[in-house]
Amino acid sequence: MNKLTKAPLTLSHQKLLVFERLCDGLVIALTLWIFTAILGWQWQPHHTWWLLIALVGFDIFSELNGLYKQSFDTSLFTESGRILFAWVWAMLVLMGINFVYPLIDETDQVSVFIMWSVLTPVELLSWHVAAISLGKQFKKKVFKKQRVAIYGANQIGMQMANVFKKDETDVDFVGFFDDRALYAPGRGILEDVTLQGSLDALIQQAKDGQVDLVCIALPMSYETRISDIILKLSDTTVSVYLLPEVMTVNLLRSSLRSYKGIPVISIHDAPFYGIDGFVKRLFDIFFSSLILLLIALPMLVIALAVKLSSPGPVFFKQRRYGFKGEEIMVWKFRSMTTCDDGKVVEQAKKHDPRITKLGAIIRKTSLDELPQFLNVLQGRMSIVGPRPHAVAHNEFYRNQIPGYMLRHKVKPGITGLAQISGFRGETDTLDKMEGRIHYDLEYIRNWSIGLDFKILLLTVFKGFIGAKAY
Repeated sequence: MNKLTKAPLTLSHQKLLVFERLCDGLVIALTLWIFTAILGWQWQPHHTWWLLIALVGFDIFSELNGLYKQSFDTSLFTESGRILFAWVWAMLVLMGINFVYPLIDETDQVSVFIMWSVLTPVELLSWHVAAISLGKQFKKKVFKKQRVAIYGANQIGMQMANVFKKDETDVDFVGFFDDRALYAPGRGILEDVTLQGSLDALIQQAKDGQVDLVCIALPMSYETRISDIILKLSDTTVSVYLLPEVMTVNLLRSSLRSYKGIPVISIHDAPFYGIDGFVKRLFDIFFSSLILLLIALPMLVIALAVKLSSPGPVFFKQRRYGFKGEEIMVWKFRSMTTCDDGKVVEQAKKHDPRITKLGAIIRKTSLDELPQFLNVLQGRMSIVGPRPHAVAHNEFYRNQIPGYMLRHKVKPGITGLAQISGFRGETDTLDKMEGRIHYDLEYIRNWSIGLDFKILLLTVFKGFIGAKAY
């Protein structure tokens, strides 16, 4: 099933997450206060600044890496990683501010700061572990499982039923109800599906208190039928949910929202709006500037080697699609005897005669990609994102792979999830390109600043050099 951003069945989950934020802030504040008291320090104005910067920073970075967007079923490893990530970056921001406006300028202050910065994530993780453990126990003893039925024995209903069957802690799946034949034309064959009865049987079970929640899984073209079912179920006390047909399409950054009280579902959305877009751009500027400083001399050496080793320009520039499908010029060190950029662009193959001797080396090690950090600094690309393809390849594959152009809802990147997942190099079959697009869209669906760091780190170990690079 395509992923929708998790929306709780009630407001209780949202309230718990607000409580979690408040408790995190309280733990951070109490830890600092305790250490100042232990070391015999009176609370000073600079301590207040430490606390304010840490609270704001931790909250922002927690939001960016999804700490407060997940359920309490998150694994301990994932939870600890998100807490550590948010706290480390909050402390880096505080230390950065300290260079401009000194807040930690005495030996005793340094000792308090070190103890606080090191032990606070331990305190945060400890209370999160305790809360998760107590929450599970509390849920088992206090909360009753919801008995859920699905009206509509079809593919969408089957997908939802599989979700319910995996969620045995909160949900007791009653079964399917339908008034239509199980194998009606166009509905597909649903294996292992047994109908519990018709709509009348469902309503009777609801009245008898045997069902708590009903999900209606009918095509939206059945508007009159759906309205009639909802009206009949309103004579019971069950909760009613509608499973829209859009759940069967390729959703991208989808979420349930409300616009002036009217519920809407975003189908294709981009992750980089508002603060997320600002942070993504800061990430790109900071790391591209740092990397360009480090590689300035190697780039000069490679440029000189390219110029001396074969006739032609140092840089290879090619038109590619960027953000929103706009054409951009992508820079690389020239590694071939040709610079194709027309209506037909042939991909590099193994033992390709067009590749120069030096080109084979810099392509194998991805050194030919280094000039693209200039593209990042210009704002045309990101360090992490879907790899840009030649315009000719885009025009071909957009007609072959459904949803292909959705990868252009974000800026193209030097490296990406597809590259560290084995889909680097030549895409000589449609299956290979489909695999690459799958990971590109997965990146957009699940983006977080933490995911960018993970991809960047894994690229260092497994993305630059590979058997598929030629």
